[in-house]
Amino acid sequence: MNRQKMIDTAINKSGYFDVIIIGGGATGLGAAVDSASRGYSTLLLEQHDFSKGTSSRSTKLVHGGVRYLQQGNVALVLEALRERGLMIQNAPHLVRNQSFIVPNYDWWEGPFYGVGMKVYDMLAGKLGLGPSKNLSFKQTIKKLPTLEQKGLRGGVIYYDGQFDDSRFAINLVQTAADHGANLINYAKVTGLMKSNEMVDGVKIKDQLSGNEYEINGRVVINATGVFTDNVLKMDNPTAEPIISPSQGVHLVIDKEFSPGDSAIMVPHTDDGRVLFAVPWNGKIVLGTTDTPVSSTPLEPVAMEEEIEFILKHATQYLTGNPTRKDVRSVFAGLRPLVKAGGGKNTASLSRDHTLIVSESGLVTIAGGKWTTYRKMAQDTIDQAATVAGLNINECVTENLRIHGWLKNVDKDDPLHHYGSDRLEITKLIKEKPELGEKLHERLPYLKAEVIWGVRKEMAMTVEDVLARRTRAILLDAKASVEMAPEVARLMADELGYTGKWQKEQVDEYNTVAEEYILK
Repeated sequence: MNRQKMIDTAINKSGYFDVIIIGGGATGLGAAVDSASRGYSTLLLEQHDFSKGTSSRSTKLVHGGVRYLQQGNVALVLEALRERGLMIQNAPHLVRNQSFIVPNYDWWEGPFYGVGMKVYDMLAGKLGLGPSKNLSFKQTIKKLPTLEQKGLRGGVIYYDGQFDDSRFAINLVQTAADHGANLINYAKVTGLMKSNEMVDGVKIKDQLSGNEYEINGRVVINATGVFTDNVLKMDNPTAEPIISPSQGVHLVIDKEFSPGDSAIMVPHTDDGRVLFAVPWNGKIVLGTTDTPVSSTPLEPVAMEEEIEFILKHATQYLTGNPTRKDVRSVFAGLRPLVKAGGGKNTASLSRDHTLIVSESGLVTIAGGKWTTYRKMAQDTIDQAATVAGLNINECVTENLRIHGWLKNVDKDDPLHHYGSDRLEITKLIKEKPELGEKLHERLPYLKAEVIWGVRKEMAMTVEDVLARRTRAILLDAKASVEMAPEVARLMADELGYTGKWQKEQVDEYNTVAEEYILK
């Protein structure tokens, strides 16, 4: 994939694109895959990098949502469990089965959560990942040797999915491109074009070159997550806001704090949220919080009380008692929750997705979660095709393999996230053996991955490589800062950029990474 070629194709296209999508997160990328695989000419525009926002900052779970079961939202759980099964089927190199244990400290918790998880299993049906069961005290400690034992009665084990969110997003970009879509990162939509009061195109500013363009489309889809209201206001300056953003924070600590293979799920914290400690890429991800916020920056920052909340709960359940100095990275993401009847508590706001068609024909998709991205896309393209008057082509994404699809991957191979593309990366290393060197002793990433990210995955900045093509910033923010100069050098050699560009890139990256390092 080459960004400049994508731009040239888009601006030189004669006539209209069938579908233009604003937003390059999970929802927009899912819509691009759905649209392109139905045979519609498709353009996707992302103001920063693909999955820069919420979609790279999740808890890394592909799940039905135990919490929604508690709330009685069986329909949402059913849909999510089905979609979970399809994600594992369509991207086995990135999505895997993960065991979770709910520790029981009260007499009633074993029977209560045991029954709840049996309902969860039943709803999953043949797409279930394994039967849940009650564990004795001994069995629980064997699986979670560092779990707090005082008062522990046992646990309930169940199975859900886990994935690498931004790697999945990049594979969606590639899947859409494989089906003929044009996808451009760093392309900010600055306005909507209309004729006869109907939206029929977008105005774009290339954030890297400064060039501005106008491109026509039969239908425009607003899939911008927490920025949904900005696009609604472009369409209608008096539009009522529909998004009520909420911030979720995660802390990343070393695996020694919970060395078993199972994740821990605490079903009820002080604020009523579920809290997870999940093994991921050789670390443990702790989270999350749910804090209503009023602003939606591209780089949200964790608040002190959120950090303390997670650490407090972690020390309640982990005998190692992690402290601030043990945190390798702290990251924050914003949930684009759709306002529901004036509810104040974001933990109870809807995660169901909402489709809106404005009077001008702008199609807006909001809400939802990563697990249901494919179904959201299907509903969105069904609606968009009707609005645009396109031939109604059937959705084919239920059984569509995601780019990189590979059934059996060696999870210990540092390149396993690339699936079938791994062979191409190993070829790069054969041609130039120094590309097989690690970028940092504390992380698994190789120099070849930088070259691959630039050539094949539209990585344009050092941050693209260290935050989303690899996950260095999330796994060890300090190590990622130490890697940045070498990443900048490799990128500059590949792209023909100067030493000045390298320095600017490293400075910009350091500014971003600063907020991921806990002081």
